Amino acid sequence: MKRGFYTIMAAQFFSSLADNALLVAAIALLAELAGPAWMVPMLKFFFVVSYVVLAAWVGAFADSRPKGQVMFITNTIKVGGCLLMLMHQFLSPPGAPEYLVVLAAYAVVGFGAAAYSPAKYGILTELLPPRQLVAANGWIEGTTVGSIILGTVLGGALVSKTVSTQLLGLDLPGLDTWVDSPSEAAIIVIAFFYGVAAIFNLYIPDTGVDHRIPSRNPLFLVQEFSHCFSLLWRDKLGQISLATTTLFWGAGATLQFIVLKWAEVSLGMNLSQAAILQAVVALGIAVGAVVAATKVTLRQSPGILPVGIAMGLIVMVLAMYDRSIGPQGGFALGSIHVPYYVLIACAILTIVGALAGFFIVPMNALLQHRGHVLMGAGHSIAVQNFNENISILAMLAGYALMIRADLSIKIVILIFGLFVSSTMLLVLLRHRHNQAQGDSLHLIGMEKPH
Repeated sequence: MKRGFYTIMAAQFFSSLADNALLVAAIALLAELAGPAWMVPMLKFFFVVSYVVLAAWVGAFADSRPKGQVMFITNTIKVGGCLLMLMHQFLSPPGAPEYLVVLAAYAVVGFGAAAYSPAKYGILTELLPPRQLVAANGWIEGTTVGSIILGTVLGGALVSKTVSTQLLGLDLPGLDTWVDSPSEAAIIVIAFFYGVAAIFNLYIPDTGVDHRIPSRNPLFLVQEFSHCFSLLWRDKLGQISLATTTLFWGAGATLQFIVLKWAEVSLGMNLSQAAILQAVVALGIAVGAVVAATKVTLRQSPGILPVGIAMGLIVMVLAMYDRSIGPQGGFALGSIHVPYYVLIACAILTIVGALAGFFIVPMNALLQHRGHVLMGAGHSIAVQNFNENISILAMLAGYALMIRADLSIKIVILIFGLFVSSTMLLVLLRHRHNQAQGDSLHLIGMEKPH
């Protein structure tokens, strides 16, 4: 890999670390402000809405200047979102609940993330040849998942009584007015990590790609985005990889909240403890991503579609498992007691994560490759983000409605797993139909026409 690739990895690690810690801190802040339970998945809803609303423009923005500059600007926006979250009591209109300001501030962080993503992934196709894209995606995914694990654990630790008491005891000048709760103290620390990511962004090299865009006219950009959207969905390989990644990210975002709720109801865990289970899923994704990066070539990527079907089926096992079924007893890990039934839950979640990581890395690489060939890197990632986040919005809205309708978490899990498996089966059948009409695998490895 070129040296600049490792700078990208470092920047991505700290930005993603902060993203995942902030979700836990924001959930804790909603609880402190007495927000309703169905409002928790709405956090992610507000985070990703910018990916959809701004899809036509963020790709062009990412392609209009060096990607490192784009990533620096957008991480700075995330810091601003954190500061707005801390000011919820001052920004809340009279009579309005303060948690609405938290949602709006989280949407600002999502705005930064929406503009960050096309640059983060788009630079890979500018910096590296097609033959290195699966390996690069494996390392980026592994780094991202590592940051998810540490970020989730960090968020859980920061809002815990032990750590938050120490943070609040620091009594830093100028922060007394803004910071008076565990979640607010956590958000200050998280903003610092966004700042570290921004510093790394300054050292990402310019790849020398022409950053001029055909037009800055907003209407032209919408038309161009529509053309790119249609182009990628019509491509026989693009549509398969796009459908897969669209489903994966919607399912992944929903699974975050399902795991938290399942851990509370079926395992009797609090938020800090349940956050560790999210990290376990991420650990499994990291393992699957690394295996895919070393074992699967770009040309072999369509062949791993059945893994997505298996993932949905394994998720359904969670609906049949709770602490009464698992073995009782446990062991001491220092001062922490680890029940055996939690270990079995971790094993199930690790398998789910490993299957997800194994099939999403090659699909991401294939989609990036076809997008780079058919259009600009930033444009293709923006199309990808638009589809993926429409999926996230729809699946989170469905999950929130099921929680508001008071469906049991076991029923929710069964519906979720069945949906994932059946959708992946349809994608597999579509790929086989495409292949029956003519081999499309020869498109893999094709260079972008000049």
